[in-house]
Amino acid sequence: MPTNVTPEYKKAEEAYRKAREPKERLECLREMFRTIPKHKGTEHLQADIKTRIKQLSEELSGPKKGGRRSGPALVVRPEGAAQLSLIGPPNAGKSSLHARLTGSHSDVGPYPYTTHYPLPGMLPYEDIHFQLVDLPPVSADFMEPWFVNALQPADGALLVIDVADPECLEQVPVILERLAEKKIFLRPEWPGLAEPGEQDETEDPFRLDLPTVLIANKSDLDPDPEEVEVLEELLGLRFPALTVSSKTGDGLDQLGSFLFRALEIVRVYTKTPGKKADTDRPFTVRRGGTVLDVAGLVHKDIAESLKFARMWGTDVFDGQQVGPDHLVADGDLVELHQ
Repeated sequence: MPTNVTPEYKKAEEAYRKAREPKERLECLREMFRTIPKHKGTEHLQADIKTRIKQLSEELSGPKKGGRRSGPALVVRPEGAAQLSLIGPPNAGKSSLHARLTGSHSDVGPYPYTTHYPLPGMLPYEDIHFQLVDLPPVSADFMEPWFVNALQPADGALLVIDVADPECLEQVPVILERLAEKKIFLRPEWPGLAEPGEQDETEDPFRLDLPTVLIANKSDLDPDPEEVEVLEELLGLRFPALTVSSKTGDGLDQLGSFLFRALEIVRVYTKTPGKKADTDRPFTVRRGGTVLDVAGLVHKDIAESLKFARMWGTDVFDGQQVGPDHLVADGDLVELHQ
């Protein structure tokens, strides 16, 4: 961060870092540009902010065709317990994998670049869903100009490779390099895994570190279980890895449980005073989430006027009254009182 920035700018930058909704991020960028001191030391950052405002504004409007906006939006609004982006080289089987996991109608073909726009789909896991977004492939020759903004709402990435293709040894470093050029870094550390690695300290507001799992696809063509370990050793990678086949379905049942554990998802059920509890559709927060966080998911007005809650679940007796800052645990039932 440049020196001599104002408290207003710092507040806007912090809001940008936390924002997940594309429109919210655009508002934060505009506030960052409004409040950043206009002097020589901030010229580079000013230019970066202006470029991102322009790109995100265009992408929220959708792609152009014949001078008019048409087609799907290029930024996907997050839904479900978390948003995960599928990243990979051409012909790695991303679209087939996405279709198998979510039931989406992805364009699938034996030729590269069948995916042209972000395609969202929902992966069911127990009583929640994860949003998987299939993105166009990345290669040495091409990466969509809007690719970076499409990754901004993501909570993590699925790096999909064709484990039977020897060229993946060359493709993976290219993807990592192309993303790093745009300040996107795929990292092996996940919040819920036992041994987190060291995080790079940075003041760059536009750096994005994405927890990543390596998806070794097409295991039906190369069933050697040690292949992935050898591959990661040759590439010098430390990503957690899942070996799967989008054709046969082998290994796909591992993904939901991995994401639930790695992202530290906490399911919280709610009830209205005097009524039966809703145990079919939980709200989801992360470990460390509070009653107030849950109230905000129900409705922002409830969060603003929340006085206390009654809880049933972990570390409380049935119906115990707790404050807005009380930590919730997976499976808790919360009754909100305004």
